[in-house]
Amino acid sequence: MKLETRNLKPETLNFLFAWRYFKSKKSTNAVNIIAWTSVIAIAVGTSALIIVLSVFNGFEGLVKSLYSDFYADIRIAPAKGKTITLSAEQISSIEKTPGVVAMSLVAEEKSLLMNDDAQTIVSIKGVDENYLHVTALSNHIVRGKFDVGNTLNPKLIVGAGVEDAINIDVEKSVRPLLMYMPGRKAGALNSIEGLHSYNAYAAGTFLVQQDFDNKYVFTNLAFVQYMLDMKADEYSSVEIKLSAHANTDLVQQSLKTLLGNGFNIQTRYQQNQSLYTVMQVERWVIYAILSLILIVAAFNMIGALTMLVLEKQKDIAVLKAMGADNRLIQKIFLSEGFVLTGIGGGSGLILATFICLIQIKFHLIKLGGGSFIIDYYPVQLSLFDFILVFFTVLVITVLAAWVPSRKASLQEFSLKS
Repeated sequence: MKLETRNLKPETLNFLFAWRYFKSKKSTNAVNIIAWTSVIAIAVGTSALIIVLSVFNGFEGLVKSLYSDFYADIRIAPAKGKTITLSAEQISSIEKTPGVVAMSLVAEEKSLLMNDDAQTIVSIKGVDENYLHVTALSNHIVRGKFDVGNTLNPKLIVGAGVEDAINIDVEKSVRPLLMYMPGRKAGALNSIEGLHSYNAYAAGTFLVQQDFDNKYVFTNLAFVQYMLDMKADEYSSVEIKLSAHANTDLVQQSLKTLLGNGFNIQTRYQQNQSLYTVMQVERWVIYAILSLILIVAAFNMIGALTMLVLEKQKDIAVLKAMGADNRLIQKIFLSEGFVLTGIGGGSGLILATFICLIQIKFHLIKLGGGSFIIDYYPVQLSLFDFILVFFTVLVITVLAAWVPSRKASLQEFSLKS
């Protein structure tokens, strides 16, 4: 078959040769088998990378959403010690800071919570009436309701893990729970001197995430201040919600300027920096491990191209006799590597997208155990993942195809061979 090549660009000509070599019948079936094996290996490796990274994105997004429901956008805590003192003017200034839409005053301390013989150590968090405007905890109430009571009649919102630990059901409990909290004179939680006790009923149960469910109990701010012998203007922290379009870093800097050095002002990321760092490290470790699949596929490609070079010895000799230089020969077989990668990588991307969309729509693959907040593998597609995988496949392809293509360009083949 004669080809018209006068008007073709050199790059187009290279790929035209590569495409003809790929689809043409080989004299040895092993060449076809190895070529298609490399294509399938690249497709599998590419799709595996996209699918696993998308599942990881889904879990990461779910965890971040749960933490964002529990942690405020910005938290003001003491730089030293356990409490901060805020005047009415300072509170008003915080509320008027550009970007701040709601704030809640918080008093927090460890407590011993008892129900007859069942007992557990918890973190009692006293919050004011604005707390539900700062976090989305009310969306995670699974039993009862969010009612923290008042100073004389406190009510408790307990985590699901705490509820199990002290063996109660907030919807059926008729007996109050006994709390022990340290006052100013208490040197330790298990010290009798300085401990204050009080009876309170559980009004609701929340279910967010195990770290929170096993640790926290909520009640009203004034009651916790009373139990801890705190002054009316004394708090453990201030939690702040920002507007949707607010620049978190700018608001943080404004609050630092307003309040001075005696306060530790943290964004949500800084409050959970170790968590976010671990998730990022895990992501790159997963990426590195799965990239090994593509490296294995690269060895198949090296084999396929090496066999193709041997298969096309006469073609190479003819091209060189017609004036083709070593650089052109190398580009032809590099282009062959790109053809194998394009078919395999493109198929892998399409397959992975299809599988992910099916999982997003129908939740076909379920999580085992039934102890998580959802019962299926969450999936979240990311353009960054597609770009990352594309360039990963591209780099591995170039490195894998360079060896046999370079060998083909340097070898001298005779037309009689």
